[in-house]
Amino acid sequence: MADPTRPQLYLVTPPAPDMSSFPNLLERVLDRAEPACLRLALASHDADTVARTADTLREIAHARDIACVLDRHVALAARLGLDGVHLTDGSRGVRAARKELGADPIVGSFCGTSSHDGMTAAEAGADYVAFGPVGGSALGDGQQAGRDLFAWWSEMIELPVVAEGVLTPALVADLAPATDFLALGEEIWATDDPAATLAAFTAALG
Repeated sequence: MADPTRPQLYLVTPPAPDMSSFPNLLERVLDRAEPACLRLALASHDADTVARTADTLREIAHARDIACVLDRHVALAARLGLDGVHLTDGSRGVRAARKELGADPIVGSFCGTSSHDGMTAAEAGADYVAFGPVGGSALGDGQQAGRDLFAWWSEMIELPVVAEGVLTPALVADLAPATDFLALGEEIWATDDPAATLAAFTAALG
């Protein structure tokens, strides 16, 4: 049984997974972990490519009772039988996504480092908000979502919060008391042994 005081894992796929090998790799990783959700963060703008990839990865996730959401593409998420959508433009698309998908599917919203945007997304019907990056990165504007943001959110707002972006085991240990989910993507996929790397992150939760 999951520890209710311990954040759950949230896995994010590579943007362009090699589908000749990634499904087997994903199965091995999921055999070592119990994430609450798998996000298909696919960079392709080709609907057929996204659909084929999503069909395969959804089956792997659903066989393990893991929710599966798709980045950005609201209509595709509904058509492909996924559990919802993860929006990457803050609160702007939340209300429209909720209207299109209905009350039950998951609508998540990445809100960068803005608590105001997070609250707007919550009011618009998001099921969770994500803040990040929590680690240092040369990408974007260089801002980071600090621990104080997650601590404030967890104290003041009931909506679940996800920490993501350039996580390390040390950051995981520090953020664990202040967040509901920890999103891991390239932090594990870019290593030689993603399953072992994920186990190290899990161990950092204590």
